[in-house]
Amino acid sequence: MKIHAFADEENTCTITYVVYDPASKDAVVIDPLLELDVIPWRTSMESIDRVVELIHREALQVHWILDTHVHADHISGAAALKKRIDAPMAIGANICRVQEIFKGTFNLPADFPTDGSQFDRLLEDGDVLQAGSFAVNVLSTPGHTPACCTYHIGNNLFTGDVLFMPDIGVARCDFPDGSARDLYRSVKRLYDFPHETRVYIGHDYPGGRPFQYQTTIAESKAFNTDLPASLDEAQFVKNIQSRDCALPAPRLLFPSLQLNINAGELPEAENNDVAYLKVPLNYL
Repeated sequence: MKIHAFADEENTCTITYVVYDPASKDAVVIDPLLELDVIPWRTSMESIDRVVELIHREALQVHWILDTHVHADHISGAAALKKRIDAPMAIGANICRVQEIFKGTFNLPADFPTDGSQFDRLLEDGDVLQAGSFAVNVLSTPGHTPACCTYHIGNNLFTGDVLFMPDIGVARCDFPDGSARDLYRSVKRLYDFPHETRVYIGHDYPGGRPFQYQTTIAESKAFNTDLPASLDEAQFVKNIQSRDCALPAPRLLFPSLQLNINAGELPEAENNDVAYLKVPLNYL
């Protein structure tokens, strides 16, 4: 199994993964990114272009485009990538709960669907997606959002925002329907994997060290700053709730949520051929 990581270190601190079998050329793409520059309010396909270039160069057959969750700090490139490579999109089934919440937040039209139908498949815990020569095992890992999934491929876990590098810790849980208690149980479930299991994260916020995106279950259990294996649930919940109270809202919160509940699909242009995003004033 080969894993190619595309890191957006400067703007969103995110990582897109292309996971593929070099022999069969079967592949999946995890957490593709659509860039948004908020100075001119302009989207960019630069990250999508890099992914597509790799797919064409390696002659890959992409079977699935997978989002780990509804991102609140960057825009999903799932819809944009699907248009380029014609692969189906999938996300956790609890996307429906997230859609219901934020349909109200943005006062979206009555006919905006909250059944997850913007995606080609909604994933339940224990589902197995076949990607040609290899399988993707789906683990429901809620806490950051109710729809968070971890993807288990071979000896690798793609955790999205559930687990970060050990010195960064774990996801925030203060979004609607987030739960520190659920996150504790989700991470503990991941800690049951063999120590050598590789963990590929969704973000890194390195500060003074180099940007990183891969750790192991052993390193996480021993050194995760928020949840070492020895920490009990009650103390973890207390710590995370206290930490989250002091965190600022993500910079791209409103654009990200508004688009990502719609699979990253941009709003339709209005009668002046310009598309618009909504910003709810005094909401937070």
